[in-house]
Amino acid sequence: MEMAQVSVRILEKEYQFACPASERNDLLNSAEFLNAKMRQIRDSGKVVGLDRIAVMAALNLANDLLKNRHEGETVDSSLGLRLKSMRERVESALETSKQLEL
Repeated sequence: MEMAQVSVRILEKEYQFACPASERNDLLNSAEFLNAKMRQIRDSGKVVGLDRIAVMAALNLANDLLKNRHEGETVDSSLGLRLKSMRERVESALETSKQLEL
């Protein structure tokens, strides 16, 4: 697998990473997204220090991820119930149709 060396800048600090070449753009996009989140936190003036800003950004992103995952599970559950109900109605209609043929 071909590896790429990627340089990203987050809050005016340069970081070097190695990743599969096919994931280079994903890494750059992720770094840009993280940088924007960290700038937003820093610019709010409520959090001071790079470590604290990084932890706050990580917590916010983890919270967003868990909310989205939970929402996805809720949608999956709701969809599953609707599909089960539809299947039962179709089976009932087919059963009724069979009884009419007799």
